[in-house]
Amino acid sequence: MRFTKTLIPTMKEVPSDAVTPSHILMLRSGMIRKLASGIYEWLPLGKKALNKVEKVIRELHDEEGCLEVLLPALLPKSLWELSGRWAEYGAELVRLKDRQGREFCLAPTHEEAITELAGNYIKSYKDLPKIFYQIQTKYRDEIRPRFGVMRAREFIMKDAYSFDADGKGAELSYDRMFALYKKICAALSLKAVPVLAKTGLIGGTKSHEFMAPSDEGEEELVYCRCGWGANQELAHSKISAAKAESAPWREDPRPLEEVSTPGVRTVEEVSAFLKMPEEKFIKTLIYRTAEGFACVLVRGDHSADPAKLRAIIGEDARLADEKEIEEITGGPLGFSGPAGLKIKAYADNTIKYCSNMVSGANKKDAHIKNINYPRDFEAEFMNIRTVKAGDPCPECGKALDVARGIEIGHTFYLGTKYSEKLKASFTDKAGKDLPIEMGCYGIGVSRIVAALISQNHDDKGIIWPRAMAPYQIEIIAASSNGPAMEKAEEIYEALSKKYEVLFDDRDVSAGIKFKDADLIGIPVRIVLGPRGMKTGECEIQSRADGKTEAVKLDKILEKISDFT
Repeated sequence: MRFTKTLIPTMKEVPSDAVTPSHILMLRSGMIRKLASGIYEWLPLGKKALNKVEKVIRELHDEEGCLEVLLPALLPKSLWELSGRWAEYGAELVRLKDRQGREFCLAPTHEEAITELAGNYIKSYKDLPKIFYQIQTKYRDEIRPRFGVMRAREFIMKDAYSFDADGKGAELSYDRMFALYKKICAALSLKAVPVLAKTGLIGGTKSHEFMAPSDEGEEELVYCRCGWGANQELAHSKISAAKAESAPWREDPRPLEEVSTPGVRTVEEVSAFLKMPEEKFIKTLIYRTAEGFACVLVRGDHSADPAKLRAIIGEDARLADEKEIEEITGGPLGFSGPAGLKIKAYADNTIKYCSNMVSGANKKDAHIKNINYPRDFEAEFMNIRTVKAGDPCPECGKALDVARGIEIGHTFYLGTKYSEKLKASFTDKAGKDLPIEMGCYGIGVSRIVAALISQNHDDKGIIWPRAMAPYQIEIIAASSNGPAMEKAEEIYEALSKKYEVLFDDRDVSAGIKFKDADLIGIPVRIVLGPRGMKTGECEIQSRADGKTEAVKLDKILEKISDFT
């Protein structure tokens, strides 16, 4: 493709509303254009990258025996009422009426539609198993669209659905799709980690997120090289009595002792004042919940994870203010503790095994030493703390890694949640009518393009993995006319027969061409200049590592394969 014949509107300046590298680079390289909040147009360069991702996903699903369909994006309210999600989904569901006043939604996902389809055609155990998939535009009315195509209101997604006769078959289908997702990530040159996740509005009994590690990620993932992983909301670590950090719970209980701590409130301050390690303290956080006041207890060197907390005490819970704390505990902010408190207490699992701990005395300028469970307080124990890098893996005991990640895929074991409600059943060998067992599997196609850029860029621009680049080779003539341009034309015609080539034939300075080439990030660059024309050479450059090699013009067709 000639640069002058396509549309690649590169930008010098960083757009004001773009803050993440992938969003900035997709706009600056002319891959996408913002039409409205959370709605983007895919321009020729971006669409080529998108097509590459779709091609890999489609080919690997077809190899696995999955059946491609295309379902409507406009779905009737009646279908979503059968599943109960018309009321459950909330404001993110884009709802509309036709001219007859009938209500519809723009599909954010297709569990209802595919279950209705399967229910009409799958009648016998002989029709099972089946896996259907589609690549289609989805819609969600995000309250705050951000990060470009990462969190948009309109996005392209691959969704697949498995149908089986029993739980054993459904588990096998789940495992097949799980393995397929790993294969897809490898083929896309995308680093991704599967982690345990909540099922959310999709539902079911088991799910995994496929997370691409990146500083741009909105979620935190915890994972181990043994293969175990979970997002932070579900993550936990192994409590090992053999570890040095376990020392706080390896003592015989001692009597309670109140100590004066004038003017020191935080764990850090009291730890320094009493000359005791922070792991010997219990942080006591007072919350106002929908059911009244409650306290949350975590070890002094740990922190409570916000997502885990919301799941325990409710989305609307808030930290109590100073006046409320004094009314509930009898002491001011900074001096709360579990001993003697008469409100519901939720404690992290690590606290249960600690001994002779320190916390506030629920009075001004005082703390209590030697607090022990269950002698001195009652609590409901659960997984509350934020797991930290280096904590022991719950499976193998080795050190865990913690990173931010972009969710690029999600798998769900649905069971019969949708098939029972939408009457999708089959007749088994004994003639009994049974609901179909289901699974569903989503991949964010447009999000993968952004995730690839997030993982592969530098301060100059994108560095495309070779398999996923919009073009494999870019040809640049340093001068806009003369022998270099003529030779570039010749090389372009020859290479285009075998490779995807972008030929920068614009009448602009060499500096502009080189800056745009760095920004666009095509893996291999062929540069022809006046000096090379005299020596009969050109330069072949690698965008990834900067490797440059002078090559005789009559050897380009031979040498280019070493770079591609």
